[in-house]
Amino acid sequence: MMTVSENNMTLKVIPPTEGLFDLMIFARHADSQDPYNWVCSYQIQCLETHNGEKLPENPFYFWGLHQKVRDFGIKESSHKGEMLTAPQGTLLLTLQTSQPLLAMYELVNKDLDAALSKKCLAAQAEEEKLSCHVLCPFQGYYRLSVFVKALGDNTFRNAANFLICCSRPVNWNELFPSGMSMHCGSGISSSGHGLSNPSHSSPIITTKLGKCNITFHTPTDVEVMASLSKDKVINDKYPLERYILVTHLRTKVSVCVVLPESGVYKVGLFGRNKDCKDFVHICDYIIRCFSSPSWPPFPRVYSLWRRGCVLLEPRTGVLQERSWVRFRVKVPKAYQAVVLGQEKTVLQQTPNMVWEGDVFTGAAGMQVKLAAKFSQHCSSLEVILVFEVGGSSPASLGCSG
Repeated sequence: MMTVSENNMTLKVIPPTEGLFDLMIFARHADSQDPYNWVCSYQIQCLETHNGEKLPENPFYFWGLHQKVRDFGIKESSHKGEMLTAPQGTLLLTLQTSQPLLAMYELVNKDLDAALSKKCLAAQAEEEKLSCHVLCPFQGYYRLSVFVKALGDNTFRNAANFLICCSRPVNWNELFPSGMSMHCGSGISSSGHGLSNPSHSSPIITTKLGKCNITFHTPTDVEVMASLSKDKVINDKYPLERYILVTHLRTKVSVCVVLPESGVYKVGLFGRNKDCKDFVHICDYIIRCFSSPSWPPFPRVYSLWRRGCVLLEPRTGVLQERSWVRFRVKVPKAYQAVVLGQEKTVLQQTPNMVWEGDVFTGAAGMQVKLAAKFSQHCSSLEVILVFEVGGSSPASLGCSG
């Protein structure tokens, strides 16, 4: 194991068997592309075999931080030396940077394949800090390699290679979801898309209740969309998209998530502004819940659910059969708001611009639709939200505001 700093080199040798070994050392100037020159040799006599686990392969030769890591824009690491320990199977590596950097990570272990390895890493890139949350699903040694580049550069460069020793691996049910991006949590990407003042700066949100609310301040011309995913869904009565609701206020966006079951979920945030037709990825969050949540879904959302629309009551998309439900909702620029169920109910607008009214749900299996007219001269109603009427077991209707 070779570690190299600006002014010295340290080499740790673990002979594979007993016997006499020749160790040859070669060197060249740090800025040179010339061949390495032989510098010196040692003879090592090993009297006793080392029976420990072999170290992971390292094609980059050095361990720890790169000799010229400051030239890459990295000031210091949260972990000194080449050996890191993860006694509970988890590790948080942070690198302080002198400029905004993007990073990629590679985790290698003799039992870890490429697909599983990606579920062990969650990377965050902030203005002056890079972070990587690492999970170790096997006991033994791992190599964590870090590759960085400046925002304007084309290629990533190997900046560090850490040896991680894990004595007690994590449960596989706690691994991160598939498809995590290099932008987890708030950071360079979210601020670059105009999102500020995050409610959650860390990419990992742990909840016992099985619900959370992620908020950002946003410019008025930025629109945000969100997705919810999970690798293995047991309760698939409703699609996961029904368990996430995006609400745009004047200067703020709220992403409300309720979970139908325990597990580890990925929330993906996407955004666009008035100059861009397509949504682009902003960042990902990880939501962990190991209690037994069973929240009902939100109503189905249609394209007219835009900035300023707020669902105050009911907050669930599944309504109890043959019951009266209070509806309270904000729909900006609406000329009229109605609820279409067993009967048509015209909602009344209060002085604080809330459309409200009491609606009878009808029989189980029916749909209840919130619709609106946006012009006095328009004869047709446009559907905004759709609710289902469930069985006799009452769901928590809930309210907001």
